[in-house]
Amino acid sequence: MTGTGNSRAVAALLGASFLFGATFVVIKSALVDIGPLTFVGWRFLLGALALALFAAPRGRAIWAHGSLCGLALFAGYALQTAGLSVTSATNSALITGLYVVLTPFLAALFQRRRPSVWVVAAAAFSFLGLVLVTGTGDVAMSRGDLLTLGCAFAFALHIVALSRYARLHPVVPFTTVQLAVTAALSFPLAFALEGVTTPDETVWAAIALTGLGVSAGAFLLQIWAQTILGAATAAVVLAAEPAFAVATAWVVLGERLDLGGWIGAGLIVAAIYIAVTRQRDRASAAAESVTPAH
Repeated sequence: MTGTGNSRAVAALLGASFLFGATFVVIKSALVDIGPLTFVGWRFLLGALALALFAAPRGRAIWAHGSLCGLALFAGYALQTAGLSVTSATNSALITGLYVVLTPFLAALFQRRRPSVWVVAAAAFSFLGLVLVTGTGDVAMSRGDLLTLGCAFAFALHIVALSRYARLHPVVPFTTVQLAVTAALSFPLAFALEGVTTPDETVWAAIALTGLGVSAGAFLLQIWAQTILGAATAAVVLAAEPAFAVATAWVVLGERLDLGGWIGAGLIVAAIYIAVTRQRDRASAAAESVTPAH
């Protein structure tokens, strides 16, 4: 592949990372007028329909494996969106990004082996960063931050499941199943907990942007770029997502971090970078580079 091709792939990944990062601001604003689960349902229904136009899933195995991964994806997005309704977009993005650090621990647990010293170091960095970002020296995080931390664990489980099943199926239809399952689980729970709500024009714009522009559009950019750069490089570039999210929240929502918060954000981003670049489990690294949980 030529240098020009590589440059285009890196640019595509950076564009995808920006879109993934900007999502936090868009959703934060939309949640003023719609319930979290209702938003998740509409967002992923649109995303699933868009991806199905490129490659519809066929066969029992892809639906069985995709549904299992979709269950973890649903848990992650439900917790993330609920947390985002009561915490800042900055905190949500940084805490969500910790799934990159948690994934090697969970992979090591399931494989019954010790995590590497680099992974332990990344966990230490991320824990200290989490304390500084949330501004809670006693580690008593807010409800929104705790929900988002649960989201990070769910996304880590999602990647561990992907590392086992994703290689068995074409990535686009396999992802279509996961998005469809997320939507299918969201609507009944939204009906029970939030009631029936009809999105207004502003919310529909946010749903379209996140469902079509991000869950489908940015994800397809991500997949195309990975075919050129490889899983390891793709995962490293996508680690820029939290930084884009923090910058977007600064410009659009006026969210500000104090000095301790900036140090904590730096520690979390460093932890994510260490975890990505020192990942020994190739299956997890490959799964991480194509997960729709960005």
